[in-house]
Amino acid sequence: MNAVVADSTPLISLENVSQEFDEGRVVAVRDVSLAIMKGESVAIVGPSGCGKTTLVILMCGIRTPSRGVIRWNGDPVTTPRIWTDLRRTSIGIVFQDFNLFPTLTAGENVEIAMFGTGSKSRARRDAVEIALGAVGLSARTSHLPHELSGGERQRVAIARSIVNRPTLLVADEPTGNLDTANSAAIMDLLFELHATQGTTLVIVTHDPKHAARCKRQIEIRDGKLLQPPAFAS
Repeated sequence: MNAVVADSTPLISLENVSQEFDEGRVVAVRDVSLAIMKGESVAIVGPSGCGKTTLVILMCGIRTPSRGVIRWNGDPVTTPRIWTDLRRTSIGIVFQDFNLFPTLTAGENVEIAMFGTGSKSRARRDAVEIALGAVGLSARTSHLPHELSGGERQRVAIARSIVNRPTLLVADEPTGNLDTANSAAIMDLLFELHATQGTTLVIVTHDPKHAARCKRQIEIRDGKLLQPPAFAS
């Protein structure tokens, strides 16, 4: 009987990736190589201005690196269209500032992430209901952002990021604008989604307690990683 071999291909990997600004006078990310496996939880830590946010922006394809290769499931991601498709179907992103549309209800803010996926209206409504239920906001579907607390707005943002059931969930300082109680609740929610749905979780955080909950911590300073990548030989 043949043994089952685990898939050792990283979900996403960066190979010698750099990001420069101002015609190369500012280097935000320097020659970074990093691999994140399916189902991992990873914290990216470091002081302000060290390149953490730039790194996750590159991981999500929001910006194209100045140099290097980014792979998804082993295949290089080479065009903006491929990145757009990945963000629509496979990558969920949670930002510190919520980024909700002020004139749309909570449900509409979540549903907007499904436009372009080919889902029918009824399927979108069902998915929105499930996503808002998962973050404990079933009763707030029709509320506008200004009618919600900061913690509730961040929960709407998380619901939007998971409504398409992404493989990778990236959260960039998701508790930066929240008080202590709401911060703890949001982190509990992210780790619950990671545990129950098998979502690969990458969190940028300044809080060592939040970072310690992840399986792996990666420190970045002056744009460089302070530990070898997981796929290094």
